[in-house]
Parts: sequence; structure tokens; C-alpha cells
Amino acid sequence: MRIVITGAAGFLGSHLTDRFLAEGHEVVGVDNFLTGSRDNIAHLADNPRFQFIAHDVSKYITVDGPVGGVLHFASPASPIDYLQHPIPTLKVGSLGTHNALGLAKAKGARFLLASTSEVYGDPQVHPQPETYWGHVNPVGPRGVYDEAKRFAEAMTMAYHRVHGVPTRIVRIFNTYGPRMRAHDGRVVSNLVVQALLGRPLTIYGDGSQTRSFCYASDLVDGIYRLFWSERVDPTNIGNPVEFTVLELAKLVREMLHVTAPIQHDPLPVDDPKVRRPDITIARSVLGWEPVVDLRHGLERTIAYFRTVLPK
Repeated sequence: MRIVITGAAGFLGSHLTDRFLAEGHEVVGVDNFLTGSRDNIAHLADNPRFQFIAHDVSKYITVDGPVGGVLHFASPASPIDYLQHPIPTLKVGSLGTHNALGLAKAKGARFLLASTSEVYGDPQVHPQPETYWGHVNPVGPRGVYDEAKRFAEAMTMAYHRVHGVPTRIVRIFNTYGPRMRAHDGRVVSNLVVQALLGRPLTIYGDGSQTRSFCYASDLVDGIYRLFWSERVDPTNIGNPVEFTVLELAKLVREMLHVTAPIQHDPLPVDDPKVRRPDITIARSVLGWEPVVDLRHGLERTIAYFRTVLPK
């Protein structure tokens, strides 16, 4: 199949591109490099089954030739990015989703939306099942990302109901691994980079807030299975093993054998207190669950950052 992936030069988009190519498909990657990196797709330059289009999907897009699938992964996805680029974040979630869905409709292709656990906001139900409607502050600083994704889900379901587009929605929980940007503001990259550079490890608040960390290869496998499934409703993909941020900081410090102090900074506005997916549906419908535990995933992530940080 010939697949279009928006955000193909991003952290997850590039790993997903690799997976589809490894399975024998052709991929047309689309990215405007707002937060993506050419380095993430440099290894594909001579791959005859990969084509790249430099384009902002918030503007109308067309692709020549047949397309069997459209996966919409274009969007700033870390707090530091969507707080710095609030309007492009809203545009790619609304106009970008509209354009990507329009391409899928025109080509008779199946469509997969990369949504997020952020649609649950600061949840009052724990762990979070797909049936939970969320607890989001629409006018807070994080709302530009949360509401962009919530709108994108509504648009995706509308195209399914009105136009019959075969759609899939993945709600992605915290993910980490190679190709994360060193200074993207996500907790894993922050802590690993700070430890490698011998700096204090920064956590927000007292560190008691929880997250569930899914290694990139596990997440991509879940998304790949969802794409080929017949499930239309949103599906959580993430690791259900929960850690406090303080536990993560101590683990990173232990693994890197550093004694750097832990620095407590003020908690960001609307920062979720808990976050853990209920993956009952992913297990039963997709036969999927993560296989890489946090320690082994961190080993691989640390090895990657050692190669990209200044010596």
C-alpha cells in the first residue's frame, strides 16, 4: 500500500515511517519542520519507496497517484512546543486534520488520527478508559493542544459518519525513545539530558504526579495494528505501568551513576496529577500490549542521547 504520513520527520512520525517501509509499503512523508528534523529521515534519502514533500498540512494538500492510507501525525506535541507555537498547533489540529481527511476521502483511503491522552486533561477518572470524556480547561495555556486534538477527533468521526471514510483514532500516552529532541521539554528527555550534562535534574512540584512511559517501538506496533484493524472508536495506546516523576528522576540518576541534585520548580498550569491508560481494548481488539520495560527503554534512550549531545 502507498501511505501518506504527515509529521513524518517528527519523533513518532519517523519511527512509524520506518515501520511501514519495513513491512514493504511505500510512504509519502509530509512535514514542514516546525518541530520535526531532517535528521530523523536522512537515512531514507536513497530509499526508492520513500518520497518526501516539504509542506504545511494546515494548507491544502494533494498527492499524485494512488493512496491507500493517510496517517495524520503533524503537530507540536510537547508542552514547550505547543506553548511556543499555540496558533500553528490549533491550525494543524483543525485545518490540518480537515485537509488530511479530505485527502483520504478523495483517494478512498483509510485514515488514522494521532490523538493524545491530553484529551483527558487533568483526569478525575483513573486509569483513563476511552469512554471517559475528560476534564480539560479550554482556555488555559495547555488548551491549544488539548482542544485541537479534541476537535480533530470530532472532525474525524464526522468524516466517518457523513462521508464513510474508514477512520481510526489513537490516543497516545507518554512515549519516549531515540529521536526525541534533547530540549523538547518532555520529562524523559529533560531528565536524561540533564543527567548526561551533569546538571541538576528538574522536576515540577513535589514530583508526586504520575505518568506512564511507553517505549517508541511498542507504541508504533500498537498504532500499526490499529491502522489495519476495523476499530473506529478511539483507542488508548500506552504503557499501563505507572511511575511518579520523582521515581523516574531517581531511576535516571541511578542508571547514569550521577549524584546531581533534584531541583523542584513550580508546577505548570493545568499539569495533570495522574496519567495512566486503561488498555483493555488494545489488548482484546488488537492483541497488543507493551513489551519494553522502563529500565530497558531508558538504556536505549540514554545510548541515543550519548550520540547526539556535545562531547
